[in-house]
Amino acid sequence: MSEGSGRKVPRDRAELEALAGELLGASVSIPAGRGRAAPLEGTIVDETLSTFVVRRAGGTRTVRVPKTGLEGTIVLGAGELPLRGELLRVRPEDRTKRLLTGGPRRIR
Repeated sequence: MSEGSGRKVPRDRAELEALAGELLGASVSIPAGRGRAAPLEGTIVDETLSTFVVRRAGGTRTVRVPKTGLEGTIVLGAGELPLRGELLRVRPEDRTKRLLTGGPRRIR
């Protein structure tokens, strides 16, 4: 993955390490965009290869958000980081080895 491919890559190792860890329980903020009329803020409660399930802030309702084309911010131990769904579009159990070791990515 490179800058020339049109995808943004993380800027430093600390960001990669934070994104390679557990994302469940992290706060997210996703602006209004394709398929979403209103911005979404909440907590990630589940994750699959292609989606995040986010519990809205102050409520119990969940929303399934596709990772494809997703942009926003995520708050992890390293602080507030950019959330780019294409980078995270791997199985949660494979994310660590793929982000940190540069293993094969299954991004379409």
